[in-house]
Amino acid sequence: MAHENNFDYVIAGGGTAGSVLAGRLSEDPSVRVLLLEAGRSDRHPFIQVPAGFAKLTAGPYQWGYVSVPQKHCNGREIPLAQGKVLGGGGSINAQVFTRGVANDYDGWAKDYDCSGWSAEEVRQYFIRSESNGRLSAPFHGTEGPLGVSDLAHPHELSKAFVRAGQEFGLPYNGDFNGADQYGIGFYQTTTKHSQRCSAATAYLRPARKRKNLVIRTSITAKRIVMTGRRATGVEVIENGTTRTYNANREVIVSSGAFGSPKLLQLSGIGDPEDLKAAGVDTVHALPGVGKNLQDHCDLDIIYELNLYGSMDRLDRFRTATAIAGLQYLAFKSGPLASTIVEAGGFSYGNRSEKTPDLQFHFLPAAGVEAGIASVRPGFGATLNSYFVRPRSRGSVKIASADPNASPLIDPNFLADEYDVEMAIEGVRQSRAIMDQPSMAVHIKAEHLAGGERVSTKDEYVRFVRSHGRTSYHPVGTCSMGTSDDSVVSPELKVHGLEGLRVVDSSIMPRIVSSNTQAPTVMIAEKAVDMIRASD
Repeated sequence: MAHENNFDYVIAGGGTAGSVLAGRLSEDPSVRVLLLEAGRSDRHPFIQVPAGFAKLTAGPYQWGYVSVPQKHCNGREIPLAQGKVLGGGGSINAQVFTRGVANDYDGWAKDYDCSGWSAEEVRQYFIRSESNGRLSAPFHGTEGPLGVSDLAHPHELSKAFVRAGQEFGLPYNGDFNGADQYGIGFYQTTTKHSQRCSAATAYLRPARKRKNLVIRTSITAKRIVMTGRRATGVEVIENGTTRTYNANREVIVSSGAFGSPKLLQLSGIGDPEDLKAAGVDTVHALPGVGKNLQDHCDLDIIYELNLYGSMDRLDRFRTATAIAGLQYLAFKSGPLASTIVEAGGFSYGNRSEKTPDLQFHFLPAAGVEAGIASVRPGFGATLNSYFVRPRSRGSVKIASADPNASPLIDPNFLADEYDVEMAIEGVRQSRAIMDQPSMAVHIKAEHLAGGERVSTKDEYVRFVRSHGRTSYHPVGTCSMGTSDDSVVSPELKVHGLEGLRVVDSSIMPRIVSSNTQAPTVMIAEKAVDMIRASD
């Protein structure tokens, strides 16, 4: 029994980063690796089918988190869906594959003293992770675990949107992860053979038969066990019983931007004032834990179409769904092979910026995500936008010492006036793109949330503050760096402690100018090299 509880590495969190870590570290047969995940397995068909993401932003495969009332968003409590399943967000997201720009990573190295994290230095890890079906060197890999592919048959509305973006003035871009991010086009996605390829699929599935890898799901992590200043294990609740899994080499926290600071704080590692308020004794004072929360603030516009035929008919009509299901099962094609978020692009809200600062996602459907409005079945489309480099900063704090209690999450959306200005510009450009001839011919009416008239500056401000929401990209709460505000070193070791690292999106000192899944995979790939080098 003692042997069953002893491992070289105990990984707390089986999301995107945790899956990469477990798969890679267990490649060495001489080490024992334990992966702990609070959620379920990733075997549900909605997870494997690309279009299934529409069913996953609510329900048992996400945590059900809600923000505290948002001071700058009319006091709204905003739902914050995050994956509670093997593969984490990568198992429930829209599978968009973007990395950000070189300036993001060069900024980490230069502005936050994170040596080793420049764009040139991290590129090898993006390439190592990737198996791209169309692109190759110098920006892409073809032999990695993570399947990346093009949509085989984009929806006609998505094609029209891409044409409209060009009519608006954006250049066509066939690779948002290449030399230049600027432009409009079709997103590559983390799919392979018309199936979702999450980090759990890519890294864990091939490793499951290894005798030196143990995966435990439905586990509640209570705290990190400390012996002096060294992390030596993780105490968990498993089947109603408390037990401890020991880590001979390292405890690695990879529970995401909400879960990682929560586990550190439950363990007495954090800002003493936050810990005291939650009734937790301070074991190691580290004020930056849970601070520096960043997320992209998303604004949606729904469009009612002239003709029936958008993908939201699948959610309303059993016959259409049945036909699509049979087509997918037989040929891995049809509507269910779509990720729904098919097209998009990057533009400039502020032309003085060196790289694009607005991002768009087009969906040939409406009412896809939980909480987003819909129109007549089969007659809807959605365009959302957000400012990719928000200046607002929020926080994550435990509410109590109860590991089952949700943390107090405050994204602090739109606290900075510049974020408001850029959000408005994103909405303006969205409307202008949809007014172009290639899209206008399809549109019967624009539906802004709340049915509001939006034309004056005051009306735009009211709209973004009333309807801004998460883009599901929280980062930064265990920030990497060398300052007193940082939580981990550039080697991802928790400052002042031994045998403890944080490896996930929470270590980003500043959010990337894109979706966050691919950068999180990169972070974990780089962490594996650093962990192996320290053995």
